[in-house]
Order: sequence, then C-alpha cells, then structure tokens
Amino acid sequence: MIPLYTAECGKCDFCLSGKTNLCVAVRETQGKGLMPDGTTRFSYNGQPLHHYMGCSTFSEYTVVAEVSLAKINPEANPEHVCLLGCGVTTGIGAVHNTAKVQPGDSVAVFGLGGIGLAAIQGARQAKAGRIIAIDTNPSKFELARQFGATECINPKDHDKPIQQVLIEMSGWGIDHTFECIGNVHVMRAALESAHRGWGQSIVIGVAGAGEEISTRPFQLVTGRVWKGSAFGGVKGRTQLPGMVEDEMRGDIDLAPFVTHTMGLEEINEAFALMHEGKSIRTIIHY
Repeated sequence: MIPLYTAECGKCDFCLSGKTNLCVAVRETQGKGLMPDGTTRFSYNGQPLHHYMGCSTFSEYTVVAEVSLAKINPEANPEHVCLLGCGVTTGIGAVHNTAKVQPGDSVAVFGLGGIGLAAIQGARQAKAGRIIAIDTNPSKFELARQFGATECINPKDHDKPIQQVLIEMSGWGIDHTFECIGNVHVMRAALESAHRGWGQSIVIGVAGAGEEISTRPFQLVTGRVWKGSAFGGVKGRTQLPGMVEDEMRGDIDLAPFVTHTMGLEEINEAFALMHEGKSIRTIIHY
C-alpha cells in the first residue's frame, strides 16, 4: 500500500469531473488533523494527537482512510516505490498531465530537489528536445544529467536575471518551465522565461503561507500561461498503481533518488541533510 495525501473517493464532484485529481472528500477534516469521520485515532497519556496530511507516515503505526490508500503490486520494492507517494509522482506527473510536454519541446526546471529531478526524468520520457536544469547548488548537476538534462545552469554564474539568460539562449523563451522550489520570485522568473505566444509555466513548489506571486500583465497578454499542479495531476488510487508497474518495468528510475538510508531514531539528522541540500531522498527504516 502507498498512503496518499491527495485522496480519491471516486464519488465527489471533483473525482467525477474528469478534470482534476483533487478530491474534496477529506477537505474539511484533513487540514484539521482528523480522520474523515471527524475523529483522531492517536493519543498519548490520554491526550489526543492529530493526524498529519491524512497519512502520519513518521509514526511506526498509523491509521489511514481507505480513500487515502493506493493498493499496489506486492512484488514492488518498497525501498523504491515509497517515493511515488509524493515528490517523484509530482514531478513526473506535472510533465505528462499538467504541461503535456510533446517530443521536441524545450523544458526548463527550476530547482533540482526530488521533484525537480523527477520533472527532468519526465521530460526525458516525453522526448523533450532541450532540458535545462537550473539550481544554485552545482552539486546537483551530475544527477540532473543522469536523469536527462541536456544543460545545467547556476544563476549565480550570470550577472543578469535568469529569465534573460534563458531567453537569450532560446530566442523567444522556453516551451515549458517548472518551478519546483516554492519561491515566489523564482515563480515569476519561470513564467517570464516561458515562450512568447504559447509558453506555459507550471507552479509545483509550495510557497510560504500568505506569500503572493506577481508579474506584469503583459506577460500573460502575450500568450504565456501560469498553471498549478498538485501531485502531478495523478489520481492516487486509480493511476498510481500503474506508475508502480512502470517502475517495475524500468520505465521509471527511482534508485538514484535515494541518497541516504537511516533508522527512525536518526530522522532529525535526515531533516538536517535535507535542509543543507546534501540529500535528495532519505529512506527511513522503522
């Protein structure tokens, strides 16, 4: 089983629309740390504890609603396919489902964490012609190239805005840009790097609470599109099992994402590695 922070009840208006992977079955309760029935199943010394994102996967035992579980092939390697519960699916799905990248298209990915690297892998799967990886941490470039990046750029190496660099490299801009950081200034740069007339920029990163994005309206009037993507547009219960099968066939490469493996007692060290930019994904053993 893979727990899902994006539920799929298959019955609500959103699930039945065929237009989104968002489900409203748990909307009112999940944000409050509760099960769909409004209760919490955790307690400590008689005091209630709340669930996190409907999954609570940092606990050794958890209770998850049926609508938030994907049943997968029992032969799958859990050390790998656990990554499909969030970031890798988000990046790959954004390329295929949200942007719908076509063979020969140009792609720029801002941020080379797990989601950004997954977007690069998705762009390679889609046979994009040019895949530009962008990050201020050049240690990420080798892995980006391994996943399919054709060029790597460190914005700190240039004395001009990154959107200007990309436009000069491409002529009129990039067909599809992906913001995988959650920085509102980078979101603007990604949009303004998009191709005049038809370019689209996909916002994947989650910004801080209360932050807002802005750009000059002329950027949109001249054909650029801003779009958002949650969990890569993938429906967890009906579509995620197919991605597990893709991994088992070798169509999705998950092993390179795993840079560390630790026990639960080392979880704070795992977080420190993440914050320091020294890891991509750390597997926690319980």
